[in-house]
Amino acid sequence: TPLPALTLSMIMCLAARAELKWEQTSVELHPAPTDKQAVGHFKYQNTGKTPVHFKSVHASCGCTTAQTQKDIVPPGEKGEITATFNIGDRTGTQIKTVTVETDETPNQKTVLTLKAEIPQQLEVTPNFVFWKQGDKADTKTINVKVGKDFTVKHIKVTSSTPDFQTKVEEAGNGQFKIDVKPQDTNKVVASMLTIQPEDSQKVFYATARIT
Repeated sequence: TPLPALTLSMIMCLAARAELKWEQTSVELHPAPTDKQAVGHFKYQNTGKTPVHFKSVHASCGCTTAQTQKDIVPPGEKGEITATFNIGDRTGTQIKTVTVETDETPNQKTVLTLKAEIPQQLEVTPNFVFWKQGDKADTKTINVKVGKDFTVKHIKVTSSTPDFQTKVEEAGNGQFKIDVKPQDTNKVVASMLTIQPEDSQKVFYATARIT
């Protein structure tokens, strides 16, 4: 049934103030393995009768920048805030927020949430192997599994000290084994193992230590 005219005029009256309507306040992104950035678009419209001014647009961390297309939104106009997250070496689930302050009502703040699922190229387990001083200098194994969105044919492993020898074996099916062997276990020493996929800038780490 059609709404009575009285109800309609009440609705119209309620919409007379400045009001930003957001299409969505949270965005989930799934960047590709090669992407350097994840960009979220938060669209809005001024559904009120007076202009809306943006007072501040503030991202939760330095790795994210946020900008609005315009500082003033006239009645009826649309726009969007763009949040750009610089991925860097981050992997897994990343949640960033952007706090938007407008002059609609005093202290009116809207929190926009950007969730990015960053694919992980390599899973290293365990990322720490150790021997006790005086133990037999036997070989310990670190397993490396390639993430489902990636193809890695070879990996390179280097030890930060000459106290440990490393050998990479291909285990097939996107998996590698890194055999780590100390020269001896006479002295307490630690070494950083750098694991790098071929033709990639990304670096992963594990630690070998005699305790």
